[in-house]
Amino acid sequence: MKIVPNRIIIILAVFFLSVTNVFADPGPPPPSTPPPPPGLPLDGGILLLVILSISYGLYKLNKIKKASN
Repeated sequence: MKIVPNRIIIILAVFFLSVTNVFADPGPPPPSTPPPPPGLPLDGGILLLVILSISYGLYKLNKIKKASN
């Protein structure tokens, strides 16, 4: 079998060009995400908390009055 020099050059070129992809640097890191917005609003559930605390206080006062009678 006769070895053709052009075929060897093509085989070597393909081999060496495919190896260069292995040594390539990775791309730059993705940009960082923006920071989250600062906390939740403070007045989100305050009305519900005030209503529950007043009703619990009235319940306890009623319970104390009934126990003393």
